[in-house]
Amino acid sequence: MSESATTSAKTPVDFWFDPLCPWAWMTSRWVLEVEKVRDIEVHWHVMSLAVLNESRLDELPEQYAENMRPGGKSWGPVRIAIAAQQLYGDDVVGTLYTAFGTRFHNEGLGVNPESIALAIADAGLPAELIEYGAKDTYDTELRASHKEGIEKVGQDVGTPVIAVPGADGEQVAFFGPVVTPAPKGELAAHLWDGTVAVASVPGFYELKRSRSVGPDFSNL
Repeated sequence: MSESATTSAKTPVDFWFDPLCPWAWMTSRWVLEVEKVRDIEVHWHVMSLAVLNESRLDELPEQYAENMRPGGKSWGPVRIAIAAQQLYGDDVVGTLYTAFGTRFHNEGLGVNPESIALAIADAGLPAELIEYGAKDTYDTELRASHKEGIEKVGQDVGTPVIAVPGADGEQVAFFGPVVTPAPKGELAAHLWDGTVAVASVPGFYELKRSRSVGPDFSNL
């Protein structure tokens, strides 16, 4: 079988993320684990919590709203990620996201110029890419990527958004799954199988319970 035929046989999974969100980071590590145990292929897309929340900043806790406002820390990483995609292609998006998440979340450095610069270097990208964090050069493309994901799932969500094939082959999108710690091995596969199962049921919308713990990065 040719390489192209093998690739086309994989189940496509589209994943929208904002690097700022620790819960999206946990889900992203789960879906990468699923790639090892199920025949899927993840395609990475940028969404923006700042764009999502820009019309409701007055309703948010002040510190969170501050991150979302123009010039807040939420804007830099997504602008850099979309710039990397535009300049260097789709294949760099997942690599840069892994670098961001490792520095921001696993290492606990948070989002700041130093951690962003380290992540860009980790991803093997040019250092000057950091300059796009303060520019609106690719904001049109950022908003388009965000809109693509949100239009699949609806406004009343956050990040991550994943889209998987439903029973008829058409994509079904969900917010989540929100999980901690990120499942490994067959446990990751079980959660994936459940995700596919609910996506196959017409009219299924939501399962939810209150979170009682924060994200656990210890096994990443």
